[in-house]
Amino acid sequence: MSPVLRTTLTLAAVAAVCTTLVAATFLLTSERIAQNEQAFLESQLSPVIGSIRHDGGMLDNVTSIADGLPGRDPARLYRVLRDGLTVALLFEVTAMDGYAGPIRLLIGIRSDGVLTGVRTLAHEETPGLGDKIESARSDWILGFEGRAIGNPPAARWSIHADGGDFDQITGASVTSRAVVNAVSETLIYFSANRDALLTAPDSP
Repeated sequence: MSPVLRTTLTLAAVAAVCTTLVAATFLLTSERIAQNEQAFLESQLSPVIGSIRHDGGMLDNVTSIADGLPGRDPARLYRVLRDGLTVALLFEVTAMDGYAGPIRLLIGIRSDGVLTGVRTLAHEETPGLGDKIESARSDWILGFEGRAIGNPPAARWSIHADGGDFDQITGASVTSRAVVNAVSETLIYFSANRDALLTAPDSP
């Protein structure tokens, strides 16, 4: 066997082993990763709906909305039920115009159109600046609680730099603008589709 052929076979064998190990690692960890993501989402749902009493099982009442909400992919909608009636909705949407990339948000809206809360689920914003959209790093994201379309008026649903009513994170106006716009768009969608959204499907 020539040295070139021997080297080629050796490299091929090493590549095959590495590929097998990567595939095996993925199979062994993918379920755990999914479970961790689910647990993180569950931990975020309750803070976003605040003190609203509900029946539980929010993850059992999830549907997908293809169009009309922020983001390229379908948004997720979680219905918060009490005695079988929808008392609030949680929208999982994506602001595509963040400074460093998409920003995944969880937005809670009461049946009367008032925001119960907003939380950041995932982002790639600048550490020390844009990452202040996380509730663990700043209380900026908490400023949406109690807001609604009309509070402030629709024309003022923007950051101060754009003539609106919302503070912007220092050094992160692009990030702040992206979040405010996504929340505003979600409220507008809720207002336009309120009756249909509050009608829980027969089978979640």
